[in-house]
Amino acid sequence: MISIVDDDECAREATAGVIRSLGYALATYASAEDFLSSDHVRNTSCLISDVHLPGLSGLELYQHLRANGFVVPTIFVTGCPDETTRTQALAAGAVAFLSKPFGKRVLLDCLKVASLRHHV
Repeated sequence: MISIVDDDECAREATAGVIRSLGYALATYASAEDFLSSDHVRNTSCLISDVHLPGLSGLELYQHLRANGFVVPTIFVTGCPDETTRTQALAAGAVAFLSKPFGKRVLLDCLKVASLRHHV
């Protein structure tokens, strides 16, 4: 199960469309809090999260999951990339840090890496 957390509905649905076209099961959420209150936290094999979210940020969501024993391969996406946040995300163990818009091939490559990390 791939979970997508993005407050931008257009971006969330575009990413979901790509994921669906690749044959993956998925669930989408408009906020970190929506994801955390869902039934999919435990069975998420890859998380794709926007960095800038209302409430908990994507990085805070990632830290919260890890602090609670959920090591989920995570791909961060952002429309406002900055090197400091990118460095923090990758140092914390993120699979990738992508700038919007990103291509289907780039996302597929990141999902392959996430799949390998999930099975380790």
